[in-house]
Amino acid sequence: MAEENTHETALSAEATFIRDAAAIVRPGHLGGNRNSGDAWVEGESGKFWGKFGSAGLLVFDAGRGVLLQHRAIWSHHGGTWGLPGGALHEGESAVDGALRESWEEAGVPRANVELLFTSVYDVGYWSYITVAVQAVTPFEAVISDPESLALEWVPLSAVAELSLHPGFGAAWPGLRRRLSA
Repeated sequence: MAEENTHETALSAEATFIRDAAAIVRPGHLGGNRNSGDAWVEGESGKFWGKFGSAGLLVFDAGRGVLLQHRAIWSHHGGTWGLPGGALHEGESAVDGALRESWEEAGVPRANVELLFTSVYDVGYWSYITVAVQAVTPFEAVISDPESLALEWVPLSAVAELSLHPGFGAAWPGLRRRLSA
């Protein structure tokens, strides 16, 4: 029993270290190559991330709720909860981009999910596509880059209680209705 508690304490300390490091490490300091889609675009409706648009993955598991990402403090609207996702690569579909980004950020395995629907927010010069999928095989999300403070499965009824990314917060009522249908 004591050995089990020591292991849990070590895992907890490791998770805390990863979370805290993720909050302060900024993109570009990791030595990775940036994609040509990694840029801000601006227009009359504001400033948005993703030269070719952006996409996020809304993973629904009937038993656990939806997978949400607590965004790193340094990120745009840092400290809020939203979806794993990000800038699309040139020529990349929203579904492929959302699956790629969610794998990079949260370890969401493509083979474990099935497409439910997509939802588009379009301001003319930029768009964000929410790709909703159902987890058909359970998996545990894993923080795999510095963009997350935490990853949590949140019951549908509890999502609106969190401090949500403004875009996700505005879209959530409609997305929830579609998930519940």
